[in-house]
Amino acid sequence: MATLQTRVNDDLKVHSEALFNDMGMTTTEAIRLFLTQCVNQGGLPFRPVGKTLNTITMEALQEEGGTTYQNVDDLSKLWK
Repeated sequence: MATLQTRVNDDLKVHSEALFNDMGMTTTEAIRLFLTQCVNQGGLPFRPVGKTLNTITMEALQEEGGTTYQNVDDLSKLWK
């Protein structure tokens, strides 16, 4: 049997351990389950997505009369 080590921030560790504990498993069991599902499915067992925008950001995106940029380079010129 091999050992796998990874580093995560304290907050992620605490929250994930609590979640897995509520599900009746240890973090080690959850990681083993994740890796097994990756192998079984030939990839990640879920579709990675970014964080959902909060209400304030969504409202700002819907505002009329704002400045539109065609690409990130044009937008980044604001900070130069």
